[in-house]
Amino acid sequence: MAVEHSTGAAPVPGDQTRIHNIGYRNYDGPRLGRAYARRSLYSQSLRGSYGLGRSVKSKVLPMLLFVVMCVPAAIMVAVAVFTKAKELPLDYTRYAIVMQAVISLYVASQAPQSVSRDLRFKTVPLYFSRPIEIADYVRAKFAALASALFVLTAAPLLVLYVGALLAKLDFADQTKGFAQGIVSVALLSLLFAGIGLVIASFTPRRGFGIAAVIAVLTITYGAVSTLQAIADAQGSSAAVPWIGLFSPITLIDGAQSAFLGATSAFPGGVGPSNAEGVVYVLVALGLIAASYGLLMRRYKKVGL
Repeated sequence: MAVEHSTGAAPVPGDQTRIHNIGYRNYDGPRLGRAYARRSLYSQSLRGSYGLGRSVKSKVLPMLLFVVMCVPAAIMVAVAVFTKAKELPLDYTRYAIVMQAVISLYVASQAPQSVSRDLRFKTVPLYFSRPIEIADYVRAKFAALASALFVLTAAPLLVLYVGALLAKLDFADQTKGFAQGIVSVALLSLLFAGIGLVIASFTPRRGFGIAAVIAVLTITYGAVSTLQAIADAQGSSAAVPWIGLFSPITLIDGAQSAFLGATSAFPGGVGPSNAEGVVYVLVALGLIAASYGLLMRRYKKVGL
């Protein structure tokens, strides 16, 4: 309550004294709870992964990378239609492997955008004040980046599939290949999202996060590919599949070549056996689970 009054011992004629009620009203609207907050955070993070709801500058890189992912697929479709080819130039399961540099760049740019700003501006404790909890935050961010990656990697496969049907290729074969490709990129999206978020969550500096994610994804792939080539050249082809366990992209390559009928990019084109493929799948799932666990542990400290 605030009271305005004039100065002086006696009231003057035409006194304009007013009593103002500047109190706050209690909120009496609907309380939507944790589920609504979690969905909102997921939606906002997913939109942010493509710059939606942000500045034009923020949209340039993710949209450009999306176009770069889809253009080769459109070109392949055009070639298949006009040449009346009997099959697509590239298998569905091979597309993400070939375009892995673009996928890595997308993860490197968007994982820090998703979490590093919250760390930098110290807004994480505000999320956890109420009603959202640590698990809600981690799940929303993990699911949002994985969904964004799935859109990035599945969109060109859809272009290939539609184009293959327009080229009147065998419906059953194309549908089977498309389904195999979708399974592959779903696993890739979860794995890359987990790794990217874990790395980005340890630095509030977006630039450092980008550099660290690129280094982890590209250096491991380069090192593993080099070691595989050396092992194959020296006649140690049995070691090639086991070396492939130490890079995210070769991990996906090995898993899909063992169980999804994909042609492996390993030296000699020979992927892991079914038994070795089980190890690949277990390692991939283990890394996804470990990423989630590390994020939970990280935000228990950050959220204090």
